[in-house]
Parts: sequence; structure tokens; C-alpha cells
Amino acid sequence: MNHPVTTDFDRRDRDWYMDKLVQLVVFVSGISAIVFVIGIFIFITKEGMGFILDTMDPVEFFTSPYWEPSDEDAPEYGILALIAGTASVTGLALLVSIPFSLGAAVFIGEFSTGKTREFLKILIELLAAIPSVVWGFIGLTIMNPLIIDIFDVPVGLSVLNAGIILGLMTAPIMTSIAEDALKAVPDRYREAAEAMGATRWQVIFKVVFPAAKNGLLGAVLLGVGRGFGETMAVLLATGHSVNIPHSIFDPVRALTATIAAELGETAVGSDHYQALFTIGIFLFAITFIINLTADLVVRGVRNG
Repeated sequence: MNHPVTTDFDRRDRDWYMDKLVQLVVFVSGISAIVFVIGIFIFITKEGMGFILDTMDPVEFFTSPYWEPSDEDAPEYGILALIAGTASVTGLALLVSIPFSLGAAVFIGEFSTGKTREFLKILIELLAAIPSVVWGFIGLTIMNPLIIDIFDVPVGLSVLNAGIILGLMTAPIMTSIAEDALKAVPDRYREAAEAMGATRWQVIFKVVFPAAKNGLLGAVLLGVGRGFGETMAVLLATGHSVNIPHSIFDPVRALTATIAAELGETAVGSDHYQALFTIGIFLFAITFIINLTADLVVRGVRNG
């Protein structure tokens, strides 16, 4: 029985076709992400453009604290209170997450070794995988009574509650990126500082941190983008009250939570419906700017 003989030419030809196929798959995968993002932007812009062109008063929309789109007599579309609520929660979340994230990144990257480092990295990845609605339940059922008991306030669903929950949510991604930035600092920097008599902490604060500052800033910016776009946890933990906060114990409402709570109750094509998509356009633009800035910063540290 004769068997076909496979020549080197046939193998090279098959490898060439396989290489081209893999290149095509990778190219389509990369392009599809861009197409999806552009498609989402076109969709939300199309749905909200009618409100922007016909109904929206830009001054009222961005400076009025009154969000009453369901008022039949005189609906008001002001998102200042929603912006203030989102900014206050995100700002407090950064105050919570930055120390934890940098501390964890320093410990993992500079002090831990072997199995300890691998275990901690896996644990951080598991924390990042916890669904946001679970974090929201933690804020609603655990943090809410704790804040009431500890601070003697009538309601525990507030900026403080949401800020702590959101800070814990954003800490894993910030830790991972910050640890990568610290790891990217060449070992010769550390060795040179130690040769000059610097202590371990002096090496970290005066050599490693300045060398990794762009990467650490990129981690913080990505954490801001993550917090700014969070929905379910913020919806459950803030109290969902349209209010400009004057303290961390005030309930607020976020931009994302407003869309999630009201979109299903509005008539398709109404001013209220289009106003929610206009908020979506605003959120899309803000998160795009934040993520683009973070990407440029991270690229800067890589190229540097």
C-alpha cells in the first residue's frame, strides 16, 4: 500500500496558510472591538440626538440640580446633582482604594516572593471577578447598618457607603496595574540605590516610585474610569436620592444609576428617554477621555 509523501515544500505551504489564517483571525478580533465601540457610540448618539437638538438647554442641563423629567407640567432636566453624586462617590472611592492598592502592589512586587506572591496575585484576580451586584448587596445589608450604628446617622446608604464599596471594587485592577508598573522598573535602579546605602523603604519611595510614576498614574486613572462607570453597586449603596451632597453621610444619585433605574420606565422616543441617552453620551465621553489619558500615560512609561 502506497502512502503519500509529504515534502518540505508541502509543509511550508501548509504553515504559510495557517500563519495567514491566524493573522486574519487576530486582525478581525482587533477590528471587531473598534467596530463595537463605534457602533455603541452611534447608537446612543442616535437615540439622544433628538433631545440635544430640539429640547435640551445646555445651561440648564449641566448647571441645574433639579432632575424631574416625569413632571407633566414642567419637566426639568438638570444633571448637576447627578454629576456631584458621581464625583463625590468616585472621589471617596479613590481615597479608599489608592492607599490599599499601592500598599498591596508594593508588598506583592517588592517584598513577597514565591508562592506567597502567586497566592496574593490570584486572590486579587478573584476579588476583581466578584460581580458588582454582590458588592451592592454588601453595601445594602452589611455596610448600611454598620454606618448607622457607628456614626449614629438615620440612613447608612450614602456617599460613605458607596465610596467604601466602590473603593474596594476598584482596588484589584489598580493593584494589578500598579504592580506591573513597579515590576517594570529595572533592577539596576534598586541595586544602585542599595549600593549607595539606601534602606529598603528609601529605595521604594525615592527610586522605584519616581521611576514608576507614569504607570502608577495610569493605574489611578483606570480606577477612576472603573468607578465612574459603575452602576449596580452605586445604585444599591447610595440611597438613590437626587441631592448635592454636603457631607459623606448624605444620600446621592449617580449618573449611571439614573439610567439603570429609569430607562425601563420611560416611553421609547420621549424626551425623558432621549435625555437618559444624552446622559449616556456624556458618560461615554468622560470615560473615553479618562481611559485614553490612562492609555497614553501607560504608553509613555513603556516608551520611556
